[in-house]
Formats: sequence, structure tokens, C-alpha cells
Amino acid sequence: MIIGFGFGNPLTALLMLVATSLLSYGLFRAISGRGRPVDPEQRREELRRYYMEQRQRARRMAQEFDVSDEEIERRVEEDLRRGR
Repeated sequence: MIIGFGFGNPLTALLMLVATSLLSYGLFRAISGRGRPVDPEQRREELRRYYMEQRQRARRMAQEFDVSDEEIERRVEEDLRRGR
């Protein structure tokens, strides 16, 4: 988010807007951490770990929800009996 303030004659107001906008942008970059250089190996390891976790999660979900038509009907009947 860029915030700017400008008062006075048009040239002064424009300069104030540009200055405060640059200040706002600099603070945003400093706080968000996007301006910091990232070690490529560290980033590679973070991404590898993220994708491995996602793959494991997908496998768990595939095992849980890979059911036959009969199993689906059985689960529907159980849920209806329980009142879900």
C-alpha cells in the first residue's frame, strides 16, 4: 500500500506525494521482508519440503476417498442413520 500526502502549491504537493509514497513503499518492503535477498539453496529446500508435504497429503486423501460405489452407499446410509 502506498500512502502519500501533499499540501500547498501543485509542485510542492507533487514532491510531497512522491516523497511520502517512496517512504511508504520503503517501509512496506522492510516490514514484509520482500526486499531481503534469499539464499537460493534455502529457498529450494523450503519449496522441496512444501511440495513433499503436499504430495503426502494428496496421497492420504486419495487413500481416504478412493472408495467403491458400494462403500459410498454404505457411508451415505450410515450418515443418514446418524442424522448428519
